[in-house]
Amino acid sequence: MTKDMMIKALSEFMASKGVDSMTLVEYKGYGSDAPVKDYILKRYFGSWNRVMSVVKARYPVSVAPAPKVEKKVAKKEVKDVKQK
Repeated sequence: MTKDMMIKALSEFMASKGVDSMTLVEYKGYGSDAPVKDYILKRYFGSWNRVMSVVKARYPVSVAPAPKVEKKVAKKEVKDVKQK
């Protein structure tokens, strides 16, 4: 697997998860779901920050912003109860 193939696979993985960047700890948390082992990426690129910068330069991940959710507030009916 070439460097370019690894970066493309990582970019597609990040797009499927809906994130534009990822820390090494988060990436390791996916375990066997990750397309490329983290130590191989670090071996080829030197550090995780370089891996992320290459991903952003070659295959940028565009994540759509989350839609805004309007909060619906239910109004309570207040009954006046007079006690005699």
